[in-house]
Amino acid sequence: MEAAALARLSLPGVGVGGGGGGGGGGVAFPVSRGRLLAVKEKKKQQLHAPISASTSASASASASASASASASASAGNEEALRYDSKVETLLDSVKWDNKGLVVAIAQNVDTGAILMQGFANREALATTILSRKATFFSRSRSSLWTKGETSKNFINVLDIFLDCDRDSIIYLGKPDGPTCHTGAETCYYSSVHDQLEGPKPNQDWLAATTLQSLEATISRRKEEIEEAQNRKPSWTKKLLLDKELLCSKVREEAGELVQTLLEGEDRSRTASEMADLLYHSMVLLTAKDVKIEEVLEVLRRRFARSGIEEKNSRK
Repeated sequence: MEAAALARLSLPGVGVGGGGGGGGGGVAFPVSRGRLLAVKEKKKQQLHAPISASTSASASASASASASASASASAGNEEALRYDSKVETLLDSVKWDNKGLVVAIAQNVDTGAILMQGFANREALATTILSRKATFFSRSRSSLWTKGETSKNFINVLDIFLDCDRDSIIYLGKPDGPTCHTGAETCYYSSVHDQLEGPKPNQDWLAATTLQSLEATISRRKEEIEEAQNRKPSWTKKLLLDKELLCSKVREEAGELVQTLLEGEDRSRTASEMADLLYHSMVLLTAKDVKIEEVLEVLRRRFARSGIEEKNSRK
């Protein structure tokens, strides 16, 4: 397969890092006191109008509402037909193999971790687009299946990507729980390097990003704290045992990062100081039992909506 251009398929009502679901809420507009009094007076006049006029007005309003509803339904049907046509065109453009399948990979939208790999046919991809749940085609059962239909650990799809050759797809989504049937976070936990170098693969060593791997290492140090009572602790363990020391290091590293800008230091120095700040900040997160995935999810949600909406959500 050739190199890495991606063709993006945007789902309806979903933004770049958005969290599923279309349409926004209603907006309340201010009404002046004078306007309210005018409305009340009009209501009063309507109450004293002849019954026949009232009946005629009601019939007219009913007919108008019916016509409006009919027009709205017609517009909605036209929009649905246009969308269905776009989906069919998209499905026609996929390079299905001789069995009508493509490789379908599920990826965590926040961490970037590869969750699982399966196969999808035309119906599975169409179902995923409409339901926003990662759906695959089982070659052994010759039927569709949705990840989570038994375990309830669904993968909620926020976006779908086609590769440059249009013969494989990525379901980019948020898992509701562990993806692997073994209970592991992803199906990729067997390191070839570990198997070649050691006698026993480590199931906790996931195919993870650098930040996730660092988080896993820090978490292991936290678990080992009790075992370190009789020997000199590592720097990470020392930080976890001393909150004042940890907080002072986070402040110190933040200050040193800022200085690289103020003093015009080179790029490598800035990268080094940022790495120090990230490390100490992640130790603090571990001390608070906060996972880096939670932080990444907050960032995704913030950048998926306007600053005003974000500020309002904090009230």
